[in-house]
Amino acid sequence: MKVKGSHVILSLVLLVSGFIVALSYQFTNLNSAANQTNGSQWREEDELRDQILMEQMVNRSLTEELRDIQNQLTEFEEEIVNQQTRYFNLVEDLDRLRMITGNVGVVGEGLSVTLNDSEYVEGENPNNYIVHEQHIRMLIDELLVTGAEAIAINGHRINSQSYIQCIGPVIEVDGHISFAPFEITALGDSETLNEAINMVGGVKDRLLSDNIEVRIEKKNEIVLEPYFSERGES
Repeated sequence: MKVKGSHVILSLVLLVSGFIVALSYQFTNLNSAANQTNGSQWREEDELRDQILMEQMVNRSLTEELRDIQNQLTEFEEEIVNQQTRYFNLVEDLDRLRMITGNVGVVGEGLSVTLNDSEYVEGENPNNYIVHEQHIRMLIDELLVTGAEAIAINGHRINSQSYIQCIGPVIEVDGHISFAPFEITALGDSETLNEAINMVGGVKDRLLSDNIEVRIEKKNEIVLEPYFSERGES
């Protein structure tokens, strides 16, 4: 059988068309696979992005909680410090109150002031040459104002309720009879107390103008017993 030219051309056209169809099909499959791959990656990236955002939110929340806890801890520490300060202040106030009231014995530096009667001048009023209770009170008041923490008269501790009474040439202090000379010992800053007593126009000058002999001595250590121990009380 004789092959015609038209048959050959038709065969070539069909062959080329088949090739193009096959190639198109292959490209379509490749694009589809690529699209599927890209879609899967996008979903994974979205999931990772969501997880990262969630973790960031959790981290921010934990950071805020940690900051709140730190603030609470700081406030708690400050409250403890304030309580300790108040406690120490109360203890110091209590110790000072015990010293003032004479409930505890004390030891420390201070000042000793001795008051003595002057030599009597014949023909004069003898009361003008002896130590009276007002002289001792004046001296004690000045010492207390200056910062004396504890005071004793001839070794007898006094407190805010003590009484001093003049009985002729002697003085009674809380039931104790004392004779001149009268030594008033005061616990406190010896330099400050000494300056106050020796101030011009102050206590010492007034005592001297009343014919009272005054001797002042700074001491490195003064020992004062409790107020009640002298009376055998508890």
